Amino acid sequence: MKLLNTVDIVIILLYLLTIVIIGLVLKKRAQRSKDDYLLGGKSIPWYLLGLSNASGMFDISGTIWLVTLMFVYGIKSAWIPWLWPVFNQVFLMVYLSKWLRRSNATTGAEWIGTRFGFAKGAKLSHVIVVVFALIMCLGYLAYGFIGLGKFIEIFIPWEMVSNYVPFDVTPEYVPHFYGTIFTFFAVFYSLLGGMSGIVWADVVQFGIMTVAALVIGYLGFQAVGSNKLNVPDGWMSPFFGWELNMDWTHIIPEVNNKIKEDGFGLFTIFFMMMVFKGLLVSIAGPAPNYDMQKILSTKSAAEASKMSGFVSVILMPIRYLMIAGFAALALIYYEKLDLLNSAGEIDFELILPTAIQQFVPVGLLGLLLAGLIAAFMSTFAGTLNAAQAYLVNDIYLKYKKPDASPKEIRNMNYITGVIVVIVSIILGLFAKDVNSVLQWIVSVLYGSYVGANILKWHWWRFNGEGFFWGMVAGLVSAAVIPELFPDVLGLYLFPWLLLASLIGSVIGTYSAPPTDEAVLKKFYKNVKPWGFWKPIHDKLLIEDPNFKKNESFGMDMFNVLIGITAQTTLVILPMYIIFRQQTPIYISLVVLVICLVLLKKFWWNKLEEKID
Repeated sequence: MKLLNTVDIVIILLYLLTIVIIGLVLKKRAQRSKDDYLLGGKSIPWYLLGLSNASGMFDISGTIWLVTLMFVYGIKSAWIPWLWPVFNQVFLMVYLSKWLRRSNATTGAEWIGTRFGFAKGAKLSHVIVVVFALIMCLGYLAYGFIGLGKFIEIFIPWEMVSNYVPFDVTPEYVPHFYGTIFTFFAVFYSLLGGMSGIVWADVVQFGIMTVAALVIGYLGFQAVGSNKLNVPDGWMSPFFGWELNMDWTHIIPEVNNKIKEDGFGLFTIFFMMMVFKGLLVSIAGPAPNYDMQKILSTKSAAEASKMSGFVSVILMPIRYLMIAGFAALALIYYEKLDLLNSAGEIDFELILPTAIQQFVPVGLLGLLLAGLIAAFMSTFAGTLNAAQAYLVNDIYLKYKKPDASPKEIRNMNYITGVIVVIVSIILGLFAKDVNSVLQWIVSVLYGSYVGANILKWHWWRFNGEGFFWGMVAGLVSAAVIPELFPDVLGLYLFPWLLLASLIGSVIGTYSAPPTDEAVLKKFYKNVKPWGFWKPIHDKLLIEDPNFKKNESFGMDMFNVLIGITAQTTLVILPMYIIFRQQTPIYISLVVLVICLVLLKKFWWNKLEEKID
């Protein structure tokens, strides 16, 4: 086992010292007002917010998952992250970030008032969004710090530090101990520095990860050039037929079992369901988490769009250089990897940590670990900031003390931050299966979110009661349906969860009068969504004959298609570079250039145009 060298430990400590300094330096700025703390005063440049958002997505667990996918499925692995879906950033880039930012809200729950007003239904909707957001934030926080602890335990065995800890820690809680220690650093800079502290710490983290990715990519590139690569037919192609038809029998037979367990054998059916779910999740808009807070922190609607687009441009090439580099090293030097878990079974999710141990040189190991620790802290801090925003802005200021002074708001931010962290750590102590926690968040919470949140943008008659009952129906069905069909892949249950949410939304909508007309007219005039808004549009036209509705649906969908193509190319291109596939590299570059030219003409150049 390769242990950390003194140089590596010093690099990690320097990083931790840097983020402490960032928190202290930005403390005074964060204390100026509620907006300064939660949204950075809406003065942070869009490219820094985009880089910060990308940094938060460069997490440990996701990187482990993506390296495993690349190892098993090759270039076809570029499609599988559509499960989340990764292309939701394209929908945000093209139009949804712009719509959301025009509301001028502080949180997703506050946005409810701009859409549904403040009657009974709107209050119910406000409550369900706050509950949804807090459950999701607590779940991600609990999941994240255990995952980090398990990762760190591989490189810093408990025997190295136990003599310096004044109390005993049983083996099963060692990951929790490590996770808690690094959590305190994340809490420090995020509580003191607010959104500005989070963004600048993310900039440092992404710089570290970029250096590490370039070096790992280079090592993988060199290994491919001087060694024979043994992979199944079709591994180097992004294309697929009805079935996956990837046979590892004569190479690494255990990989066939992994493919069977994943349930991706009938790849065309899987792909169609993935696209169906992904499109609807993307149209619904961002969930109330740190991604939404970054959008609301931008200076303007145009900058919100630029920020969301920049995430894909900066994240995909850098991240996939690292992923492809590690996959190349693992494939070529597979015999050197120890992938046996504690049960004596091969666990392909150990590819990343074991490859780091085996192939990353001294100095870079510390840099890479600092980057991965920072990735955890970036996600943790952003999620904590979102939880604080909902507790302070949507509970304390809305219901407890609307006239609170800046000092009282600052103190409440600190108190709620500490409470959220303590609760998440307690939840983490009881969570034994980290993966199941994450799957529950993705399937249950996101499954309940889609129906009501599509309708809120696109249907004028949809009201607060409809939103509330749509969310409730979705939550209940997402908790019950997976239990009734435990052996069915969660993706294939999505249509039933969607149907339940839509039924709840429609019934709830017609159980109450429409939203106040003045609220609807103000929302439609400010946000300018396209969709089924004709009655409201006609009334605005009477008041202002020069009013023009948003007729950019066709152009938005064209830009979404081009954007998804460009984003996918940014994923595939680094893979082809690492594996030295010259012809596909040239084809990918041509496709990328065409997409960028089209987006420049039909999206970027029109961002500042206003619909009068």
